Amino acid sequence: MNGETLILFFVVAIVLVGGGIVFASLVAPKSFNLQKFEPYECGIPTEGPTWIQFHVGYYLFAIIYLIFDVETVFLFPWAVVMKTVGLRAFIEIIIFFFILGLGLLYAWKKGALKWV
Repeated sequence: MNGETLILFFVVAIVLVGGGIVFASLVAPKSFNLQKFEPYECGIPTEGPTWIQFHVGYYLFAIIYLIFDVETVFLFPWAVVMKTVGLRAFIEIIIFFFILGLGLLYAWKKGALKWV
């Protein structure tokens, strides 16, 4: 891929994205209601402080979920090429699961899976 093609690619990408944003802003319905500018569009005032600190365990749980969710994405291409690659692919996925298991064990020992 030469330089001109790469520049053309980025110019076309910027034009398409920018055009989509401009088109959406022109044709989208607009409603200026005072309730839309409230913190929660339902119009019900909040009770108590709205800026509360959540327990870090919720975030850790979400990150661990994302790790295992991404891991399943890697399983599909592996399953497609497993038969053609053979034993090498099988050994690599065993190593991958071992490392993933070590991560799960580490999170478990650190208490990241406790929902408290």
